[in-house]
Amino acid sequence: MTYQDLTPSGQLIGEDNRVNLYYLNELYGRIAAHVSRQIGKYLGMEIPITSGIWGGTYLIADDMGKCKRRVWRLYSIVNLPQNTPLDRHENLEKLIEFYFKAYVRAFESYAMKLDLKMWGGVLPYSCKVKPSITMHMEDAKKRVNWLRAFFVWNSVPWEESIIYDAVRIIKEYKQYFNLDRGMADKDARDIKFILQDIIIIYRTLERACHPDFIEHAEPIIQKLTGHFMEGLFDESLIQDLYRMVFHNALIYGYEQALEGPYARAGLDVRKVEHWPSEKINWVPQELKDALIPPIRDLFAGFRENLAKVHTQ
Repeated sequence: MTYQDLTPSGQLIGEDNRVNLYYLNELYGRIAAHVSRQIGKYLGMEIPITSGIWGGTYLIADDMGKCKRRVWRLYSIVNLPQNTPLDRHENLEKLIEFYFKAYVRAFESYAMKLDLKMWGGVLPYSCKVKPSITMHMEDAKKRVNWLRAFFVWNSVPWEESIIYDAVRIIKEYKQYFNLDRGMADKDARDIKFILQDIIIIYRTLERACHPDFIEHAEPIIQKLTGHFMEGLFDESLIQDLYRMVFHNALIYGYEQALEGPYARAGLDVRKVEHWPSEKINWVPQELKDALIPPIRDLFAGFRENLAKVHTQ
């Protein structure tokens, strides 16, 4: 098994250390295909795997898909099939071994030296019957701080897994924006990354949100985004922005955007961890219709713009 397929079709990281998120997403997909072949050969059966960027930084990229600021934390979501030999620990361990070697090989040409620190942690509020697991690698050369992969048990297109995970992460973040409990006493550095995710969740779910909520949320999201683009380092300002997001109850609007479509299928978004395992990575058709085309159109735009530059 060769590693020649573990390269994107263009420049992943520029001299300015900014990552092209179109190529990163492409690379994650190629790593998934590579590992799928490896584990399939090892187990003697087909094991379909899909993967892409987790975290939505592509939503605030430039027209070429290049991140507007340097990225220090890389995240990938990996979707695995259920009811296969991967349900046995020793086979899952082999998959992780294949994945780690593929990540190391894929990123070593970008002056990164990834070291596996842990795997097998449980992603908060993932399915209790079949929990999603985490894999954490750190870069010894410090070009990035880390690469984390989240392994989710149902092989679906990457875009669907991102929408499903929005249900989980909204529940995880509700603790920081719960109006009944009050604001959380949390370090500004942690709050900063939560606020970045508040932007990303909004842009991911925007087409499913009520027009009144969009009118309410859009100025807040634009203000947040502006501060991130300028460089958000002032701890007092971070806390002020947290207070603004908290009191404007954005997390509740996100929850409501997903609540109706899932409720019509008998699923409570407030109890996502208790859903049956067959509903892992499941997205109602009305949400697919509203939310997947914008993601695909965005990446198609990146691809077209990159192609224009390469043909000039």
